[in-house]
Amino acid sequence: MVIQRITLIPIRIPLIEPFIISLGPLTHAENVVVRMESSNGIIGWGECSPFRTIHGETIDTCMTIGTELASQIIGCVIETPEQLLQSMDKAIYGNTSIKSAFDIAFHDLLSRQQELPLYRFLGATRKRTLMTDYTVSLADISKMKNDALDIVDKGFTIIKVKLGGNPLEDVDRIRAIRNAVGPTIPIRIDANQGWTLAGAKQALSGLAKMNIQYCEEPLSRWQYRDLPSIRNSTEIPIMSDESCFNEYDAEKLVELQACDAFNIKLGKSSGMVRANRIARIARDHAIELQVGGFLESRLGFTAAAHFTWSLDETAHIDFDTPLMFSADPVDGGIRYGKHGEISMEDSPGLGVTLKENAYRTDDCVVIV
Repeated sequence: MVIQRITLIPIRIPLIEPFIISLGPLTHAENVVVRMESSNGIIGWGECSPFRTIHGETIDTCMTIGTELASQIIGCVIETPEQLLQSMDKAIYGNTSIKSAFDIAFHDLLSRQQELPLYRFLGATRKRTLMTDYTVSLADISKMKNDALDIVDKGFTIIKVKLGGNPLEDVDRIRAIRNAVGPTIPIRIDANQGWTLAGAKQALSGLAKMNIQYCEEPLSRWQYRDLPSIRNSTEIPIMSDESCFNEYDAEKLVELQACDAFNIKLGKSSGMVRANRIARIARDHAIELQVGGFLESRLGFTAAAHFTWSLDETAHIDFDTPLMFSADPVDGGIRYGKHGEISMEDSPGLGVTLKENAYRTDDCVVIV
């Protein structure tokens, strides 16, 4: 496979309403799409959604670093995704978000070349049922309760709730939501690194009897050594997200017995190669998995769905953010059905293309 042309396409799409987490509010999806063309005319698509507070990347850094990565790759014979990752890592450290878009586009190219849906190229033989949650963003108690009721009214069967504020207020938030939606619907909570060690223990103690499915990233990512203390203080399972970018992070967390689950996001792991390594560590140590994402469109989450279908087992799916977009920039790919079920027609590769009206040609960078 010789890469002949790479186009970097910035897209900026307003959200229907601000999405608020403990790290701050988000009003737009600011993503970069990679269009990768081989010498035999096959085109692959990838996408990343950089978070400055999580990746340390922005749409501008992704365009700049993406141009450098493309210059390293153009004209080279690249046979495997592992070889591509090695080339990118040799060129520059970190920058996992933009690297994930290149990885996804290359996987799309390879599977289109073999005329296989990507999940089959990855070794899966069938598509299992995937059900996404839908997220309540951080706000005052009344709005969060009403948003949760709206999610139930729309037919979703799993609610995820953003927390990470004052621990006692967070307990009150969940109490109000639980009383509103009833005792049985699963509620997942995500503090996005927002609590202190003492605050996390206080919040989880107050939430102990509210049927919480798991708690995601209660502490700052740098406090991963304190996760065992939290895990030993609560029966609510602890999931690592921002503290688990790659297989090396996963190994540290296993050694510390720090968590019950990993949240895999292609944008954290530089794409599917490292994501698979994390999944293997999880399988070998009976760690549950979630596959999620950032503010990717259906393009990025279609890649996440194909990756999920390639896994032996996935307990949790968090694919809701494309539903928060005010406009849909892609054709093809995953669809959202009743109760949040994810489905897709079989097509070669991802089965997704970017709509021409989703971007301005003058904003694109073409590397040949």
